[in-house]
Parts: sequence; C-alpha cells; structure tokens
Amino acid sequence: MLSAEGGRRTDFGAPLLVLLVFLRLGCTSFGGPVAHLGYFRAEFVERRRWLGDRAYADLVALCQFLPGPASSQVGMAIGLQRAGILGLVAAWLGFTLPSAVLLFGFALGVSTLGDVSQAGWVLGLKAAAVAVVGHAVLGMAKSLTPDARRATIAVGVLTVVLLVPGPLTMFGAMALAGIAGFFVCRSPSTTENDEPRFRVRLRPAVGWLSLAVFVMLLAGLPILAVFTGNATVGLIDTFYRAGSFVFGGGHVVLPLLQAETVQTGLVEPGAFLAGYGAAQAEPGPLFTFAALLGAVTTGGPSGLPGAPIALLAIFLPSALLVMGVLPFWERLRRAPRVQRVLTGVNSGVVGLLAAALYDPVFTAGVTNAASLVVAALAFVALTSWKTPAWAVVLGAAGAGALLL
Repeated sequence: MLSAEGGRRTDFGAPLLVLLVFLRLGCTSFGGPVAHLGYFRAEFVERRRWLGDRAYADLVALCQFLPGPASSQVGMAIGLQRAGILGLVAAWLGFTLPSAVLLFGFALGVSTLGDVSQAGWVLGLKAAAVAVVGHAVLGMAKSLTPDARRATIAVGVLTVVLLVPGPLTMFGAMALAGIAGFFVCRSPSTTENDEPRFRVRLRPAVGWLSLAVFVMLLAGLPILAVFTGNATVGLIDTFYRAGSFVFGGGHVVLPLLQAETVQTGLVEPGAFLAGYGAAQAEPGPLFTFAALLGAVTTGGPSGLPGAPIALLAIFLPSALLVMGVLPFWERLRRAPRVQRVLTGVNSGVVGLLAAALYDPVFTAGVTNAASLVVAALAFVALTSWKTPAWAVVLGAAGAGALLL
C-alpha cells in the first residue's frame, strides 16, 4: 500500500503508530467534537508536526462542509495521510473503540460505575476541555486571523453562531465566511504556502469509486430493506442514513437517531434517554452512541451483533466521503480563488471554535470557582509549561477528583 509521503510503501509500523496515538486520544478526548479538534491540533500540529496550521485549518474547514462527524473525519484524513487506507482505519478504530466499548457495556447493564456524569474526575475532564479548546483557539487565531479583515470574519461567525444557534446556522455562517474571504481577503503569502503539503497517495479513480459507493448505498439500502424485509439490512440502512444526512456531528445527530429508532419502535424511549445520558460522560465521538442503540434494538440483530453493525454503518459514509474527496483536495486548495475562499472559511473556523469554547465547552466545564481553578491550571500547563495535552487531561481528572 502506498503511503501519504513520497510514494513509499507503507509498512505496518505506520498504521500501528496511528492506531496507538488515536487510541490514547480516544481515551482522553472529552468535551465533544470542538474539544476533539483542539486535542488533535495539540497532538498533530504542535507536538508531532504531521501537518501545518493552515493545512489543518483547511482540513477542518473541508470536514465542516461534509456530512458526518467532523472531528472523526479530520482524524480519518490524518490517518489516511500518514499511512494510507490502513491508517484511516487505524485512526477511526483507535479514536472510536474506547467509547464504543464503554457504551456497549452500559447497554448490557454491566457498568458498575452508575451515573458518573457528576463525578469529580469527569468534571475535571470537562474543565480540561476548556483549557485545550482555549489553547487551540488562541493558537489558530494567531496564525489564521492576523489582520483586521480575517479577525472581523471570525468575530462575525462567532456572533451569528452564538445569537442564532443551530446546525443550519453554523453551515450558513461558514458559507458566508467563504464568500467574504473571496471578496475581501488576499491569497496566502508565499511564506504561508511554504508549509508541507497535505498529500494523500490515493488515485483519483479510488476517489470517484468511493463517492459512487457512497451514493449507491444511500440510494440502494432503503430499496433493499423494503424489498427483502431483512432486519439486518434495515438496521444498516437506518444508521447509514443517519451518518449521511447530519452536518457537524455531535449532538446534531441525536434528533435524527431518535426519529429513526425511538419513533419507529426500534429502541425503547427509556433506553434511548439513559444511553444518551451515559454518552455524555464518555470520551471520543458522540456517534459511538450508535453502538449502544444497536445493542438494545427490539427488532433484528441486537446485543453483540447489533452494536458493531450500527457502529460501522453510521461511520461508513464519513470514511467513503473522506476517501472520495481527499485525492482532489490538495490541488483544489492550492488554486488562487479557492485559497481566498478558504482564507475566509479558516477565519470562520476560528470564530466557530471560539463560539463553541463558550457554549458548550465553557458553560459545561466551568460551573464553580473550583472548576475555574482546574481549567486555569490546565491552561497554564499547556501554554507556559508546554505539557502534553494527554498529561494535562490526566492531571485535571485527578484534580477534579480532589476538588470537585
């Protein structure tokens, strides 16, 4: 298999490294999709330097416009860039597995922790998310909004997203940021373009094939489910559509999942609500809630077969779209007109992250004076002491257990 760099063949060491890095992130990344992007930036831009700030921001911007969980798609793309398709699978598996296993255990009733949403260590992790996201916003603002025009676009997006909340508002604000960038921003300077390119060694044919499979499954699964009456096909169709029609990820997917599972009688309302509560205390992507729902379905496969079927089905659209778009992305993002649009969108990303830093990250993570102290200590550890994000998270969990 070809790697992302220089056309070298990928050995199994590269996917294994990707797996281990994302497994650690999957165990420590609390705070939702925006916080995940902060953890990713700390790990891959600052610590490992796998890509530059602009390439990372461009990637985040791209994934904001793709349906599915944006943070998971960013992770898949980084895995693909580092170690090919095996790297994509490794990144997804590492980041997803911890929360999926925990939620599957909750579904089976084997959890002995009870409701841990208000446990001190969980509150400490939420406070750490404030520091991580704040650090990411500060760093991205310095590099992506260095002038008045770009800073104004960022504040405009922040204003719209906070005053008119909703997934469609977020999508529209990012689109307007791109339009504003096209008209008022200049293409990045030569210095900004000197950072390493974000290359993936996938042939365009693989990209077109991935997009074709995405569309065929989206159109074909509902027909196949109706004509065969097969419960397994119906379960795959339910979660594949959920992963295909939701922009932004996170909590945005919940209304669609409720409509597809609770209102159709596939999942009991009490199980859905209890599982949703448990998902709030888990690290990693909220889309892993699908594993719990697949395990508690009242019709068709459930338990151990149902959980992985639902989990794979809800993430499959994201993987197909990432593989479909990235072979063309580097050439597209280097075009001068596209660069002006992306300059505006990247400024919008800063505003979007800043808005999310306030709500839900800060509002959920800082609830009293003690949690503010934990968040402040975590922020100083990240910015002044250059402590790795994973160590800050573990320290915040310990501080939370003592203080909160």
